[in-house]
Amino acid sequence: MDSTSQQSASAHANSSSWTSFLKSIASFNGDLSSLTAPPFIVSAKSLTEFSSYWAEHPALLAAPAAEPDAEKRAVLVLKWFLSTLKQQYASRSEQYGNEKKPLNPFLGELFLGTWEDESGGSGTTELVSEQVSHHPPATAYSITNVPTGVHLEGYNAQKASFKSTIIIKQIGHAVLTVPTASGTDDKYLITLPSLHIEGLLFGSPFIELDGASHITSSTGYTARIDYSGKGWLSGKKNSVTAVLYPTGREKDVLYNVAGQWTKEFSIYKGAAKHNGSSTLVAAYEPVQSPIVPLTVKPIEAQHPLETRRAWKNVATAVAAGDLDTLSAEKTKIENAQRDLRAREKAEGRTWERRYFTAVPEDATLASLAQNVGLAADGDSDKTGGLWRFDSTKAAAARKAPLPTEAEAVEIAREYLGQ
Repeated sequence: MDSTSQQSASAHANSSSWTSFLKSIASFNGDLSSLTAPPFIVSAKSLTEFSSYWAEHPALLAAPAAEPDAEKRAVLVLKWFLSTLKQQYASRSEQYGNEKKPLNPFLGELFLGTWEDESGGSGTTELVSEQVSHHPPATAYSITNVPTGVHLEGYNAQKASFKSTIIIKQIGHAVLTVPTASGTDDKYLITLPSLHIEGLLFGSPFIELDGASHITSSTGYTARIDYSGKGWLSGKKNSVTAVLYPTGREKDVLYNVAGQWTKEFSIYKGAAKHNGSSTLVAAYEPVQSPIVPLTVKPIEAQHPLETRRAWKNVATAVAAGDLDTLSAEKTKIENAQRDLRAREKAEGRTWERRYFTAVPEDATLASLAQNVGLAADGDSDKTGGLWRFDSTKAAAARKAPLPTEAEAVEIAREYLGQ
């Protein structure tokens, strides 16, 4: 069979698998994350890597720390958050229709890296991402801009269902801490937008955001961000509007935002009815703001449970279009993890998280969650715990030497089936 015939046969097989997958989604009751996706739509990227999308513009993350005015700091936090949306939800499918299903992380999976922002002047920013729960699945992350001390931590899980399209509810939250010149720390509690998958019937999926999310601060300001997409008769893809107001006084709009989170948005002083050149505060265009690349250690210098080392064989198979090997390598890891969990249960042990700890309560949630309709326990029953970065654990993990080659081989055999 010549190459053209092979490509045609492969395309036909993929189309058939896609149709079967859609039928299985439509008839499935429960969380879709438990369904196995066709290999040809599987990404080489694990969900643990998605934590990095919060800080690919580290100068925007760090900027609020240099602003002495609390109201303007709240505006800068809102600007930073909106700037992350394109990276989080569209950067993997720039042309749309290329969205792939990410790899489901295994318990204990790690993704570590740093951003070195020389041109933006924000210096070094550090990322720690860890899969802290598997049933239910949840990823926790910690991002710290070293020079300013600005720190983002949070965790998230996803619950997917089908109703004419795949609807994904994001569970969890983030807390941004901004040290100020006065010596106090601003706290910003951030909720997560819902999303759904467009383009399913055409086999060209892409993400659209919907509903609303919020940012509420210890300094007395709250932002509500509303998302919408292109309708049958009007509207634009990836539309976003937002208002910033004194907490509890939503009608007293201090600033508003309008635009598209994938293309451009503008921030205006006052309510939207006054928008114009005289009230324009800032405009942001993602394509004019190149990301700062994340630096990750070479695979051979990573811990065996770090994402890119652990999933290396799967990523190689994805790149080669080798669906048989892809499926076999994924199955090895999944089976090894099932065996490990069974042994832990039989022996009365639990997996020790390397960087995060489940805490019984959190002061930021206790004081701010009610402002945005978030549960005071952070919906911990749906994420395996209320997860917070543990600096003591982190210090120990950073000091620990990498496993020797023999130890790494044993870890890969026991934890990954390799």
